[in-house]
Amino acid sequence: MNSEHAIITDQLTKSFGSFTAVDHISFEVKRGEIFGFLGANGAGKTTAMRMLCGLSKPTSGSATIAGFDIYKDTEKIKTKIGYMSQKFSLYEDLTVKENIRFFGGIYGLSNKALKLQTNKLIDTLGLESQSGKLVASLPLGWKQKLAFSVAVIHEPSIVFLDEPTGGVDPITRRQFWDLIYEAAQRGITIFVTTHYMDEAEYCDRVSMMVDGKIAALDSPEKLKLKYNVESMDDVFYHLARAAKRGE
Repeated sequence: MNSEHAIITDQLTKSFGSFTAVDHISFEVKRGEIFGFLGANGAGKTTAMRMLCGLSKPTSGSATIAGFDIYKDTEKIKTKIGYMSQKFSLYEDLTVKENIRFFGGIYGLSNKALKLQTNKLIDTLGLESQSGKLVASLPLGWKQKLAFSVAVIHEPSIVFLDEPTGGVDPITRRQFWDLIYEAAQRGITIFVTTHYMDEAEYCDRVSMMVDGKIAALDSPEKLKLKYNVESMDDVFYHLARAAKRGE
């Protein structure tokens, strides 16, 4: 594996008939980096993420994820990544502890490691009094923090987060990002999509997609300087004005 980069893409493309959802995108993500993958609805973010996770085969181009080829090594890629979707991804009819054990088992943790990680996770999140309760009974913010913690329980090389903080309050969103920072400090690469432009400020670098192409890619500070604006909201609006397609 390239020791510096967790993700490398080159001219990655996905077409559906005559429609090109992702149009020859090329970028690299460093190990341990928090990389924001942003764009309006219909820009191609989710389609690109599905290819990177090994869930959808590209039409053309190439990419390596944690050193593995997305054409040849899809099963190996799945063992090296974590994933959290924009819709709540745990089982609401299982308890907190049952969910942790179930997904830890799927990720291949041994019984000893699973027991250790379960106790550690419950303690870290402060869920001791909730561990035997159904996940359905938890507030949304706690569900999202639990879902993220489960997604990285096996210490993956990369975790893909698809709009993970949708619908939660600002304080809980900030607490969620504390978990993201902690994971990045452990060397986990964070690949995150979000509609909240204040969250773009928390990323090391940000890619802005418009109509299936990468329109800009740099640190938040450099992007604001480039477009002579005060916030990432303003960067987004500046670039999104050129978009020709919507949802």
